[in-house]
Amino acid sequence: MELEPLGDDFEENCDRFLPEAVEQGCVWALEGEEGFALCESERHADTDVMPFWSQREFAEAHVADDWADYQVVPVDLEEFMDDWLTGMHEDVLLVGINWNQDMEGEEIEPLDLLEQLEQELQ
Repeated sequence: MELEPLGDDFEENCDRFLPEAVEQGCVWALEGEEGFALCESERHADTDVMPFWSQREFAEAHVADDWADYQVVPVDLEEFMDDWLTGMHEDVLLVGINWNQDMEGEEIEPLDLLEQLEQELQ
């Protein structure tokens, strides 16, 4: 089945994240030698965003330029919810959700995403 690529509708991209992540039981991140891919928030000064995607292909599209040496890695959904999101909250990181080819998309609070995922799983 051909995957519908992520478009310019950030809300729609975000809406896809929950069911797709739950269906696969994981989310996808980019990991390099120095850790996971981060970039500066466009909305909040002095805050970094860690992007995640609901499909491997979406993440693979970003293995280029600054992240050319990064690997696409799955993060188990349960671990993502139990450890990652609370840890990111403590580190004052935001979560980038299903960013499109132009590296654009929603930036949300980790605990807000956690709540949404918990609702999705019910």
